[in-house]
Amino acid sequence: MHYPPHDAPTSGVQQLIGFLPDLSNHDGSTRVTLDLGPQHLNVSGVLHGGLHTLMLDVAAGFACARHCAMSGPFVPMLTLSLTTDYISAVREGQVIATGRVTGGGYKILYAEAQLQDAEGKLLSRATGVFKRAKT
Repeated sequence: MHYPPHDAPTSGVQQLIGFLPDLSNHDGSTRVTLDLGPQHLNVSGVLHGGLHTLMLDVAAGFACARHCAMSGPFVPMLTLSLTTDYISAVREGQVIATGRVTGGGYKILYAEAQLQDAEGKLLSRATGVFKRAKT
């Protein structure tokens, strides 16, 4: 299946955290990048676990939104559940979350996402269930 590029709507959380979504991959997957700064680190000096989960949620949710939209307008999604596995820590540089749909139907979709550092080292991964939002 071939997906056209989509424009990601901006949100307050995107402006606050500073991540950048890329919804242009033709296979429907998404990519969300974040350049780490001191504001993203916990008291141990590594990327805060909540930001791992945020990046994974955004990447998987945007993948679901693209899947629902196909060639039409962007479709907002709601996260019903998200299970995150933390694998490794990161202190600096850029992190990249990639998300893709793994199944589902019209209203409910299943997706997975991975968070890696700039060298491709796996930092965390998640699986989630997403629901088409009422608009």
